[in-house]
Amino acid sequence: MLRAPTSRTSIVTLLAFISILPWLTHSAQTSYVQEACSVTLHPDLCIRSLSPFSSTAKRSPTKWARASVSVTITEAKAVARFLVRLKNNRRMKGRNRAAVSDCVEVFEDAIDELHRSLGVLRRLSRSKFDAQMGDLTTWVSAALTDEDTCVDGFEGERGRLVNLIRNRVVKATYITSNALALVNKLAASGFETAPNQ
Repeated sequence: MLRAPTSRTSIVTLLAFISILPWLTHSAQTSYVQEACSVTLHPDLCIRSLSPFSSTAKRSPTKWARASVSVTITEAKAVARFLVRLKNNRRMKGRNRAAVSDCVEVFEDAIDELHRSLGVLRRLSRSKFDAQMGDLTTWVSAALTDEDTCVDGFEGERGRLVNLIRNRVVKATYITSNALALVNKLAASGFETAPNQ
C-alpha cells in the first residue's frame, strides 16, 4: 500500500524545485537570445551583447531590433570617444592621423543614423510599417558603410596602434551588422508580431 507523502517529503521536493528554478529561467532566457541571434553573421558576439535583454525581449522581433540598435549606439559612441582621444594624441602622424580624423567624422554620421533608427523603432506604426522598415534598413546599412570606410582608411598600415584601432572599429562593424540582421528579421516578421508600444 502506498503511503501519502509526508510534509517533510513535500518540503524537500519543493526546495529541490526552487533550487532549479533559476537554472530553468536562465535556460529559457538563453534560448531567447540564441534564437534571436541565429539570423546574424556574428552570433557569439550577438549573444554576448544582447543577453541582458532576454528577459524583456523574449520572442519579440521589435524588442530585439530595438535592443540591438541601442547596443550598437553605445558601442559606436565608445569607439568615437576612443578615436577623438587618438586624434588629439600627438603620436598619430601623417596618413594615420588623417585617417583617424576621417574616422571621427564617419562615426559621428553613423551615430546620427543609428539614433534616427532607434527613434523609428520606438514609434512603429501599422500604417507606416513598410516605409519605416525601408528607412531603418537604409540608415543601419549606412552606419555600417561609414564604419567600413573608417577601416579602409588604414589599409596597408601597420603598428600596434593601427591594429588597436582596426580591432575596435571591426568589433563595432560586427555589432552593427548584427543589428542590421535583426532589423531585417523584424521587417520580414511584419507589424503583427510587434508588441504594443
